[in-house]
Amino acid sequence: MSSSVSPLAPTNVPDMPAIAGVRLATAQAGIRYRGRTDVLLALFDEGTTAAGVFTKSKCPSAPVEWCRANLKSGKSAKNLARALVVNSGNANAFTGRTGREACKFTAQIASRAAKVKAGEIFLASTGVIGEPLNAKAFDGVMDGLVADAAPGRFLDAAKAIMTTDTFPKVATATAKIGNTKVTIAGIAKGAGMIAPDMATMLSFVFTDAAIAAPALQAMLKEGVAGTFNAVTIDGDTSTSDTLMLFATGKAGNPRIVRAADPKLKAFRKALNAVLANLAEQVARDGEGARKLVEITVEGAASNASARKIAMSIANSPLVKTAIAGEDANWGRVVMAVGKAGEPADRDKLSIWFGGIRVAHKGARDPSYDEAKVSEKMKEQVIPLKVALGMGKGRDRVLTCDLTKEYIAINGDYRS
Repeated sequence: MSSSVSPLAPTNVPDMPAIAGVRLATAQAGIRYRGRTDVLLALFDEGTTAAGVFTKSKCPSAPVEWCRANLKSGKSAKNLARALVVNSGNANAFTGRTGREACKFTAQIASRAAKVKAGEIFLASTGVIGEPLNAKAFDGVMDGLVADAAPGRFLDAAKAIMTTDTFPKVATATAKIGNTKVTIAGIAKGAGMIAPDMATMLSFVFTDAAIAAPALQAMLKEGVAGTFNAVTIDGDTSTSDTLMLFATGKAGNPRIVRAADPKLKAFRKALNAVLANLAEQVARDGEGARKLVEITVEGAASNASARKIAMSIANSPLVKTAIAGEDANWGRVVMAVGKAGEPADRDKLSIWFGGIRVAHKGARDPSYDEAKVSEKMKEQVIPLKVALGMGKGRDRVLTCDLTKEYIAINGDYRS
Protein backbone atom coordinates (compact mmCIF):
# COMPACT_ATOMS: atom_id res chain seq x y z
CA MET A 1 0.00 0.00 0.00
CA SER A 2 1.53 3.29 -1.12
CA SER A 3 1.91 6.26 1.20
CA SER A 4 1.04 8.70 -1.61
CA VAL A 5 -2.38 8.66 -3.27
CA SER A 6 -2.62 8.48 -7.05
CA PRO A 7 -3.36 11.86 -8.64
CA LEU A 8 -6.10 10.07 -10.58
CA ALA A 9 -7.96 8.96 -7.43
CA PRO A 10 -11.66 9.88 -7.36
CA THR A 11 -12.28 13.14 -5.53
CA ASN A 12 -15.60 11.98 -4.10
CA VAL A 13 -15.91 8.74 -2.14
CA PRO A 14 -19.55 7.62 -1.93
CA ASP A 15 -21.27 7.03 1.37
CA MET A 16 -21.51 3.26 1.37
CA PRO A 17 -24.88 1.97 2.57
CA ALA A 18 -25.30 -1.08 4.73
CA ILE A 19 -26.53 -4.16 2.88
CA ALA A 20 -29.08 -6.10 4.91
CA GLY A 21 -27.72 -9.57 5.60
CA VAL A 22 -24.04 -8.57 5.28
CA ARG A 23 -21.72 -7.88 8.22
CA LEU A 24 -18.07 -6.93 7.85
CA ALA A 25 -14.98 -6.86 10.06
CA THR A 26 -11.24 -6.35 9.53
CA ALA A 27 -8.18 -7.19 11.60
CA GLN A 28 -4.39 -7.07 11.72
CA ALA A 29 -3.03 -10.61 11.39
CA GLY A 30 0.52 -9.61 10.48
CA ILE A 31 0.62 -11.82 7.39
CA ARG A 32 3.07 -9.49 5.64
CA TYR A 33 2.26 -5.93 6.66
CA ARG A 34 2.74 -4.34 10.05
CA GLY A 35 0.54 -1.64 11.52
CA ARG A 36 -2.39 -2.07 9.13
CA THR A 37 -5.37 -4.35 8.62
CA ASP A 38 -4.77 -7.29 6.31
CA VAL A 39 -7.75 -9.61 6.85
CA LEU A 40 -11.38 -9.11 5.90
CA LEU A 41 -14.29 -11.23 7.08
CA ALA A 42 -17.75 -10.90 5.55
CA LEU A 43 -20.61 -12.80 7.20
CA PHE A 44 -23.86 -13.49 5.35
CA ASP A 45 -27.31 -14.33 6.62
CA GLU A 46 -28.68 -17.76 5.87
CA GLY A 47 -30.00 -18.12 2.32
CA THR A 48 -27.42 -15.82 0.68
CA THR A 49 -26.59 -16.92 -2.86
CA ALA A 50 -23.21 -16.55 -4.54
CA ALA A 51 -21.71 -16.25 -8.02
CA GLY A 52 -18.14 -15.87 -9.15
CA VAL A 53 -15.77 -15.53 -12.07
CA PHE A 54 -12.08 -16.27 -11.72
CA THR A 55 -8.75 -16.02 -13.48
CA LYS A 56 -8.20 -18.05 -16.63
CA SER A 57 -4.52 -18.33 -15.74
CA LYS A 58 -3.27 -21.90 -15.99
CA CYS A 59 -1.44 -21.32 -12.69
CA PRO A 60 -4.35 -20.29 -10.41
CA SER A 61 -3.98 -19.67 -6.69
CA ALA A 62 -5.20 -22.15 -4.08
CA PRO A 63 -8.09 -19.85 -3.01
CA VAL A 64 -9.28 -19.63 -6.63
CA GLU A 65 -9.43 -23.41 -6.79
CA TRP A 66 -11.22 -23.48 -3.41
CA CYS A 67 -13.91 -21.09 -4.62
CA ARG A 68 -14.37 -22.92 -7.89
CA ALA A 69 -14.91 -26.16 -5.99
CA ASN A 70 -17.57 -24.53 -3.80
CA LEU A 71 -19.47 -23.04 -6.74
CA LYS A 72 -21.55 -25.55 -8.65
CA SER A 73 -22.81 -24.97 -12.19
CA GLY A 74 -26.21 -25.70 -13.68
CA LYS A 75 -29.77 -24.40 -13.44
CA SER A 76 -30.40 -26.09 -10.09
CA ALA A 77 -27.22 -24.92 -8.34
CA LYS A 78 -27.99 -23.33 -4.98
CA ASN A 79 -24.47 -21.97 -4.29
CA LEU A 80 -25.13 -20.72 -0.79
CA ALA A 81 -22.65 -18.51 1.07
CA ARG A 82 -22.28 -17.77 4.76
CA ALA A 83 -18.80 -16.22 4.93
CA LEU A 84 -15.96 -14.72 2.91
CA VAL A 85 -12.37 -14.51 4.20
CA VAL A 86 -9.84 -12.36 2.32
CA ASN A 87 -6.23 -11.60 3.15
CA SER A 88 -3.67 -9.24 1.63
CA GLY A 89 0.11 -9.54 1.59
CA ASN A 90 0.32 -13.16 0.43
CA ALA A 91 -1.43 -14.57 -2.66
CA ASN A 92 -1.23 -18.23 -1.56
CA ALA A 93 -0.34 -18.98 -5.18
CA PHE A 94 2.30 -21.41 -6.46
CA THR A 95 2.35 -22.92 -2.99
CA GLY A 96 1.41 -26.52 -3.85
CA ARG A 97 0.01 -28.80 -1.18
CA THR A 98 0.87 -26.26 1.52
CA GLY A 99 -1.42 -23.76 -0.16
CA ARG A 100 -4.32 -26.17 -0.36
CA GLU A 101 -3.88 -27.07 3.29
CA ALA A 102 -3.81 -23.37 4.20
CA CYS A 103 -7.19 -22.92 2.51
CA LYS A 104 -8.65 -25.90 4.34
CA PHE A 105 -7.27 -24.69 7.68
CA THR A 106 -8.58 -21.13 7.12
CA ALA A 107 -12.05 -22.45 6.31
CA GLN A 108 -12.01 -24.67 9.38
CA ILE A 109 -11.12 -21.71 11.61
CA ALA A 110 -13.87 -19.57 10.08
CA SER A 111 -16.36 -22.43 10.21
CA ARG A 112 -15.75 -22.98 13.91
CA ALA A 113 -15.84 -19.27 14.80
CA ALA A 114 -18.90 -18.38 12.72
CA LYS A 115 -20.67 -21.71 13.20
CA VAL A 116 -21.25 -22.23 9.48
CA LYS A 117 -20.37 -24.99 7.01
CA ALA A 118 -16.89 -24.88 5.47
CA GLY A 119 -18.47 -25.53 2.06
CA GLU A 120 -20.32 -22.21 2.35
CA ILE A 121 -17.14 -20.23 3.07
CA PHE A 122 -15.29 -18.50 0.22
CA LEU A 123 -11.63 -17.47 0.29
CA ALA A 124 -9.42 -15.02 -1.56
CA SER A 125 -5.80 -13.95 -1.17
CA THR A 126 -3.65 -11.28 -2.79
CA GLY A 127 0.00 -10.35 -2.51
CA VAL A 128 3.32 -12.06 -3.09
CA ILE A 129 3.28 -15.25 -5.21
CA GLY A 130 5.30 -18.31 -4.24
CA GLU A 131 5.62 -17.81 -0.49
CA PRO A 132 3.70 -20.14 1.86
CA LEU A 133 0.75 -18.53 3.64
CA ASN A 134 0.83 -18.91 7.41
CA ALA A 135 -2.86 -19.68 7.92
CA LYS A 136 -2.30 -19.98 11.65
CA ALA A 137 -2.26 -16.19 11.70
CA PHE A 138 -6.02 -16.29 11.14
CA ASP A 139 -6.51 -18.35 14.30
CA GLY A 140 -5.58 -15.40 16.48
CA VAL A 141 -8.05 -12.97 14.94
CA MET A 142 -11.02 -15.01 13.67
CA ASP A 143 -13.06 -15.07 16.88
CA GLY A 144 -12.63 -11.32 17.20
CA LEU A 145 -13.64 -10.79 13.59
CA VAL A 146 -16.86 -12.73 14.08
CA ALA A 147 -17.65 -10.80 17.27
CA ASP A 148 -16.89 -7.41 15.70
CA ALA A 149 -18.66 -7.93 12.36
CA ALA A 150 -21.16 -5.16 11.68
CA PRO A 151 -23.10 -3.74 8.69
CA GLY A 152 -21.81 -1.05 6.37
CA ARG A 153 -18.05 -1.20 6.90
CA PHE A 154 -17.21 -1.29 3.20
CA LEU A 155 -14.50 1.37 3.26
CA ASP A 156 -12.65 -0.49 6.02
CA ALA A 157 -13.10 -3.70 4.04
CA ALA A 158 -11.62 -2.13 0.90
CA LYS A 159 -8.60 -0.86 2.86
CA ALA A 160 -7.89 -4.29 4.34
CA ILE A 161 -7.45 -5.95 0.93
CA MET A 162 -5.08 -3.34 -0.54
CA THR A 163 -1.52 -4.20 -1.58
CA THR A 164 0.20 -1.62 -3.82
CA ASP A 165 -3.11 0.25 -4.15
CA THR A 166 -2.96 3.91 -3.17
CA PHE A 167 -6.65 4.28 -2.32
CA PRO A 168 -9.57 2.01 -1.35
CA LYS A 169 -12.03 1.31 -4.14
CA VAL A 170 -15.76 1.33 -3.40
CA ALA A 171 -18.93 1.85 -5.44
CA THR A 172 -22.68 1.61 -4.90
CA ALA A 173 -25.97 1.85 -6.78
CA THR A 174 -29.67 1.23 -6.30
CA ALA A 175 -32.36 -0.18 -8.54
CA LYS A 176 -35.88 -1.54 -8.43
CA ILE A 177 -36.99 -5.10 -8.95
CA GLY A 178 -40.70 -4.73 -9.47
CA ASN A 179 -41.77 -2.31 -6.75
CA THR A 180 -38.93 -3.21 -4.40
CA LYS A 181 -35.85 -1.04 -4.01
CA VAL A 182 -32.62 -3.03 -3.89
CA THR A 183 -29.10 -1.86 -3.10
CA ILE A 184 -25.73 -2.92 -4.52
CA ALA A 185 -22.35 -2.21 -2.90
CA GLY A 186 -18.93 -3.29 -4.13
CA ILE A 187 -15.25 -3.12 -3.25
CA ALA A 188 -12.14 -3.89 -5.29
CA LYS A 189 -8.38 -3.92 -5.12
CA GLY A 190 -5.84 -3.86 -7.91
CA ALA A 191 -3.02 -1.67 -9.17
CA GLY A 192 -0.54 -3.99 -10.89
CA MET A 193 -0.48 -7.40 -12.60
CA ILE A 194 -3.74 -6.26 -14.20
CA ALA A 195 -4.85 -7.66 -17.53
CA PRO A 196 -7.95 -9.44 -16.33
CA ASP A 197 -9.22 -12.45 -18.18
CA MET A 198 -12.54 -12.46 -16.32
CA ALA A 199 -12.28 -9.91 -13.51
CA THR A 200 -9.60 -7.97 -11.66
CA MET A 201 -7.21 -8.90 -8.87
CA LEU A 202 -9.99 -9.02 -6.27
CA SER A 203 -13.51 -7.58 -6.23
CA PHE A 204 -16.54 -8.38 -4.11
CA VAL A 205 -20.05 -7.10 -4.75
CA PHE A 206 -23.01 -7.43 -2.39
CA THR A 207 -26.74 -6.90 -2.81
CA ASP A 208 -29.88 -7.36 -0.72
CA ALA A 209 -31.83 -8.54 -3.78
CA ALA A 210 -33.38 -12.02 -3.81
CA ILE A 211 -31.86 -13.68 -6.88
CA ALA A 212 -31.09 -17.35 -7.46
CA ALA A 213 -27.46 -18.31 -7.99
CA PRO A 214 -27.74 -19.32 -11.69
CA ALA A 215 -29.24 -15.92 -12.55
CA LEU A 216 -26.54 -14.15 -10.53
CA GLN A 217 -23.85 -16.15 -12.32
CA ALA A 218 -25.19 -15.32 -15.77
CA MET A 219 -25.40 -11.59 -15.04
CA LEU A 220 -21.93 -11.49 -13.51
CA LYS A 221 -20.34 -13.31 -16.42
CA GLU A 222 -22.06 -10.94 -18.83
CA GLY A 223 -21.13 -7.87 -16.81
CA VAL A 224 -17.36 -8.40 -16.76
CA ALA A 225 -16.98 -8.31 -20.55
CA GLY A 226 -17.21 -4.53 -20.91
CA THR A 227 -15.94 -3.62 -17.44
CA PHE A 228 -13.16 -5.56 -15.71
CA ASN A 229 -12.18 -7.42 -18.87
CA ALA A 230 -11.81 -4.07 -20.64
CA VAL A 231 -9.08 -2.83 -18.30
CA THR A 232 -5.33 -3.38 -18.47
CA ILE A 233 -2.47 -1.88 -16.49
CA ASP A 234 0.53 -3.91 -17.64
CA GLY A 235 -0.75 -6.83 -19.72
CA ASP A 236 -0.16 -9.39 -16.96
CA THR A 237 -3.05 -11.59 -15.84
CA SER A 238 -2.91 -12.46 -12.14
CA THR A 239 -3.00 -15.95 -10.68
CA SER A 240 -5.57 -14.68 -8.17
CA ASP A 241 -8.23 -12.82 -10.16
CA THR A 242 -11.50 -13.21 -8.26
CA LEU A 243 -14.81 -11.41 -8.66
CA MET A 244 -17.72 -12.59 -6.52
CA LEU A 245 -21.32 -11.43 -6.17
CA PHE A 246 -23.42 -12.21 -3.09
CA ALA A 247 -27.19 -11.72 -2.82
CA THR A 248 -28.78 -11.91 0.63
CA GLY A 249 -32.44 -11.68 -0.42
CA LYS A 250 -33.23 -9.33 2.47
CA ALA A 251 -34.76 -6.61 0.29
CA GLY A 252 -37.95 -8.63 0.11
CA ASN A 253 -38.51 -8.70 -3.65
CA PRO A 254 -40.11 -11.80 -5.18
CA ARG A 255 -37.18 -14.16 -5.82
CA ILE A 256 -35.86 -14.01 -9.37
CA VAL A 257 -34.72 -17.31 -10.84
CA ARG A 258 -33.93 -16.42 -14.47
CA ALA A 259 -31.34 -13.93 -15.69
CA ALA A 260 -33.62 -13.19 -18.66
CA ASP A 261 -36.47 -12.08 -16.38
CA PRO A 262 -37.47 -8.57 -17.56
CA LYS A 263 -37.81 -7.48 -13.92
CA LEU A 264 -33.99 -7.61 -13.71
CA LYS A 265 -33.44 -4.93 -16.36
CA ALA A 266 -32.82 -2.08 -13.91
CA PHE A 267 -30.83 -4.31 -11.57
CA ARG A 268 -28.55 -5.47 -14.38
CA LYS A 269 -27.91 -1.86 -15.39
CA ALA A 270 -27.08 -0.89 -11.80
CA LEU A 271 -24.81 -3.93 -11.35
CA ASN A 272 -22.91 -3.12 -14.54
CA ALA A 273 -22.53 0.48 -13.36
CA VAL A 274 -20.94 -0.70 -10.11
CA LEU A 275 -18.60 -3.06 -11.99
CA ALA A 276 -17.64 -0.30 -14.44
CA ASN A 277 -17.00 2.16 -11.62
CA LEU A 278 -14.73 -0.25 -9.77
CA ALA A 279 -12.90 -1.22 -12.97
CA GLU A 280 -12.18 2.42 -13.77
CA GLN A 281 -10.85 2.97 -10.26
CA VAL A 282 -8.42 0.09 -10.83
CA ALA A 283 -7.19 1.81 -14.01
CA ARG A 284 -6.89 5.11 -12.13
CA ASP A 285 -4.74 3.41 -9.52
CA GLY A 286 -2.34 1.69 -11.90
CA GLU A 287 1.09 1.47 -10.33
CA GLY A 288 2.85 4.77 -10.90
CA ALA A 289 0.03 6.07 -13.09
CA ARG A 290 -0.31 9.77 -13.80
CA LYS A 291 -2.77 9.59 -16.69
CA LEU A 292 -5.95 7.61 -17.33
CA VAL A 293 -6.15 6.55 -20.99
CA GLU A 294 -9.47 5.71 -22.65
CA ILE A 295 -8.88 3.85 -25.92
CA THR A 296 -11.72 3.58 -28.42
CA VAL A 297 -11.42 1.56 -31.60
CA GLU A 298 -14.17 1.90 -34.18
CA GLY A 299 -14.69 0.81 -37.76
CA ALA A 300 -13.16 -2.61 -37.08
CA ALA A 301 -14.12 -5.80 -38.87
CA SER A 302 -15.96 -6.95 -35.71
CA ASN A 303 -16.34 -6.05 -32.04
CA ALA A 304 -13.92 -8.84 -31.15
CA SER A 305 -11.39 -7.44 -33.60
CA ALA A 306 -11.81 -3.98 -32.10
CA ARG A 307 -11.14 -5.40 -28.61
CA LYS A 308 -7.92 -7.09 -29.73
CA ILE A 309 -6.65 -3.93 -31.40
CA ALA A 310 -7.60 -1.76 -28.43
CA MET A 311 -5.77 -4.13 -26.08
CA SER A 312 -2.74 -4.14 -28.37
CA ILE A 313 -2.59 -0.36 -28.07
CA ALA A 314 -3.32 -0.35 -24.34
CA ASN A 315 -0.62 -2.93 -23.56
CA SER A 316 2.10 -1.34 -25.68
CA PRO A 317 4.95 -0.04 -23.48
CA LEU A 318 5.87 2.37 -26.26
CA VAL A 319 2.37 3.88 -26.43
CA LYS A 320 2.12 4.07 -22.64
CA THR A 321 5.52 5.72 -22.17
CA ALA A 322 4.76 8.22 -24.93
CA ILE A 323 1.61 9.22 -23.05
CA ALA A 324 3.62 9.45 -19.82
CA GLY A 325 5.92 11.85 -21.67
CA GLU A 326 2.89 13.79 -22.98
CA ASP A 327 3.86 12.98 -26.54
CA ALA A 328 1.06 12.33 -29.06
CA ASN A 329 3.20 9.80 -30.90
CA TRP A 330 0.74 8.35 -33.38
CA GLY A 331 3.49 6.27 -34.96
CA ARG A 332 3.46 4.04 -31.90
CA VAL A 333 -0.30 3.67 -32.18
CA VAL A 334 0.10 2.66 -35.83
CA MET A 335 2.64 0.06 -34.70
CA ALA A 336 0.26 -1.36 -32.09
CA VAL A 337 -2.61 -1.55 -34.61
CA GLY A 338 -0.41 -3.30 -37.15
CA LYS A 339 0.95 -5.93 -34.75
CA ALA A 340 -2.49 -6.92 -33.41
CA GLY A 341 -2.98 -9.40 -36.26
CA GLU A 342 -6.47 -8.09 -37.04
CA PRO A 343 -7.83 -6.70 -40.32
CA ALA A 344 -6.46 -3.18 -40.88
CA ASP A 345 -5.59 -0.96 -43.81
CA ARG A 346 -2.85 1.61 -43.32
CA ASP A 347 -4.39 3.98 -45.85
CA LYS A 348 -7.79 4.01 -44.09
CA LEU A 349 -6.43 4.59 -40.60
CA SER A 350 -7.25 7.73 -38.61
CA ILE A 351 -6.09 8.55 -35.06
CA TRP A 352 -7.19 11.10 -32.46
CA PHE A 353 -5.51 12.20 -29.20
CA GLY A 354 -7.67 14.19 -26.81
CA GLY A 355 -10.32 14.67 -29.47
CA ILE A 356 -7.83 16.15 -31.96
CA ARG A 357 -7.24 14.21 -35.17
CA VAL A 358 -3.50 13.76 -35.63
CA ALA A 359 -3.46 11.22 -38.46
CA HIS A 360 -5.87 10.59 -41.32
CA LYS A 361 -5.97 8.05 -44.14
CA GLY A 362 -2.51 6.71 -43.50
CA ALA A 363 -0.64 9.98 -43.00
CA ARG A 364 -0.27 12.93 -40.66
CA ASP A 365 -3.40 15.07 -40.58
CA PRO A 366 -2.99 18.10 -42.91
CA SER A 367 -4.20 20.45 -40.16
CA TYR A 368 -1.98 18.97 -37.43
CA ASP A 369 -0.95 21.56 -34.83
CA GLU A 370 1.82 20.36 -32.50
CA ALA A 371 1.25 23.06 -29.86
CA LYS A 372 -2.48 22.39 -29.67
CA VAL A 373 -2.03 18.63 -29.26
CA SER A 374 0.79 19.05 -26.74
CA GLU A 375 -1.49 21.12 -24.55
CA LYS A 376 -4.13 18.38 -24.62
CA MET A 377 -1.55 15.76 -23.63
CA LYS A 378 -0.93 17.58 -20.33
CA GLU A 379 -4.41 16.64 -19.10
CA GLN A 380 -4.95 13.77 -16.66
CA VAL A 381 -7.49 11.92 -18.81
CA ILE A 382 -6.40 11.19 -22.37
CA PRO A 383 -8.98 9.88 -24.86
CA LEU A 384 -7.26 8.02 -27.71
CA LYS A 385 -9.42 7.02 -30.68
CA VAL A 386 -8.61 4.91 -33.72
CA ALA A 387 -10.91 4.60 -36.76
CA LEU A 388 -10.07 1.67 -39.03
CA GLY A 389 -12.63 2.06 -41.80
CA MET A 390 -13.02 -1.73 -42.09
CA GLY A 391 -16.51 -2.35 -40.73
CA LYS A 392 -18.87 -1.64 -37.83
CA GLY A 393 -16.90 -3.21 -34.98
CA ARG A 394 -16.31 -1.04 -31.93
CA ASP A 395 -14.88 -1.41 -28.44
CA ARG A 396 -13.43 0.63 -25.58
CA VAL A 397 -10.76 -0.25 -23.02
CA LEU A 398 -9.11 1.62 -20.16
CA THR A 399 -5.44 1.76 -19.26
CA CYS A 400 -2.92 4.18 -17.80
CA ASP A 401 0.48 5.53 -18.69
CA LEU A 402 3.74 3.75 -17.84
CA THR A 403 6.12 5.73 -15.63
CA LYS A 404 9.42 5.21 -13.80
CA GLU A 405 7.42 4.71 -10.62
CA TYR A 406 5.98 1.45 -12.01
CA ILE A 407 9.50 0.06 -12.25
CA ALA A 408 10.37 1.29 -8.75
CA ILE A 409 7.26 -0.28 -7.20
CA ASN A 410 7.76 -3.66 -8.84
CA GLY A 411 11.52 -3.68 -8.43
CA ASP A 412 11.05 -3.35 -4.67
CA TYR A 413 7.92 -5.50 -4.28
CA ARG A 414 9.50 -8.43 -2.42
CA SER A 415 12.15 -6.34 -0.65
